[in-house]
Amino acid sequence: MVTKIGINGFGRVGRLTLRSVNQYHSGRLEVAAINDLTDTKTNAHLLKWDSTYGPYSGKVDATEDSIIVDDREIKVLSERDPG
Repeated sequence: MVTKIGINGFGRVGRLTLRSVNQYHSGRLEVAAINDLTDTKTNAHLLKWDSTYGPYSGKVDATEDSIIVDDREIKVLSERDPG
């Protein structure tokens, strides 16, 4: 059974969390949503081209309201105060 999780904030830690889930925990965890105020195109670019950890090895693309990572669509929200 896959547990769906959300990432609040897609800065350095949020992007590394997504990488880790996809690389090491893909059979157990799935990122269902990301909440970040930055637009999806910029977030996709930052995920794909990391200056410290190198480029993401999979496919990364962006739509108006989601990021597509390795052919999986992840909904992106822009809630300033999600609580």
